Amino acid sequence: MDNLGALNVFLRAAEMRSFTLAGQKLGISASAVSKAIVRLETRLGVRLFHRSTRTINLTPEGVLFMERCRRIVCELESAEAELSQTQGVPKGKLRISLPSIGTFFMAKLTAFKRMYPDIQLDIDYSDRLVDVIEEGFDAVIRSGEPADSRLMARRIGSCRKVLVGSPLYFERKGTPRQPQDLNNHDCLLYRYPGTGKLAAWPVGGVEDGIILKAGMVTNTLDPQICFAESGLGIACVPELAVRRQLQQGSLVTILDDFNHDPMVFNILWPSGRHLSPRIRVFVDFIVENLFPL
Repeated sequence: MDNLGALNVFLRAAEMRSFTLAGQKLGISASAVSKAIVRLETRLGVRLFHRSTRTINLTPEGVLFMERCRRIVCELESAEAELSQTQGVPKGKLRISLPSIGTFFMAKLTAFKRMYPDIQLDIDYSDRLVDVIEEGFDAVIRSGEPADSRLMARRIGSCRKVLVGSPLYFERKGTPRQPQDLNNHDCLLYRYPGTGKLAAWPVGGVEDGIILKAGMVTNTLDPQICFAESGLGIACVPELAVRRQLQQGSLVTILDDFNHDPMVFNILWPSGRHLSPRIRVFVDFIVENLFPL
């Protein structure tokens, strides 16, 4: 069991690329993580990490060892899943990743937690394209069409993207009536964290004669909404993210007649022979309950 504990510490450090962050996840000090890694390296007779004052990186031997450790952990989780099925009570840690818009899912996740109190939720918020398998996630919710053949997917719902700005901004700059009118406005653009590409707006692109002038570029949602409410430009955001602002009138939508492409959300999880009870009940709950929000 001591060896399994050391493997868990190693995997956390390898995933987080930090002894400090690994210790925070495990509830131990960075020094304890470092000592456990040293003991493991001594027992194996190889160096697993290159260390510097700021970062740690896996050695080639560390990469090979991590791949083997992942398989060992997967087998242990499969064994745990089989035992849990015999007991009939979903439990254990469930590591999930949600996009930044996932803060609006909290009421539904709260209901899930109440329904399954023995499941420990470990929630990551990120708009980047996470590697579900390599980073050890049990399930993720993402928009767009799934592209990883190693993953299973189920559609959970959709919501519309809307173009919004403040009434004061449109009084000052004029209200666009056609998509091409956006060329004369300050646009608050979103950059995908994983690729660095700017997100397209659902009213056309360069091929339609629309060239968006960047008043601001960000890789998360909140600055777009804040700048739009402050009268600094037009943003393209999920409608549910600005529901309150639209109801209060601090933001208004434009070009609705030209906007017909919804955001489609899917839940993704690693394919495999054994689907643990905690993942199965989470997937079923999300598909059945997440939308409408």
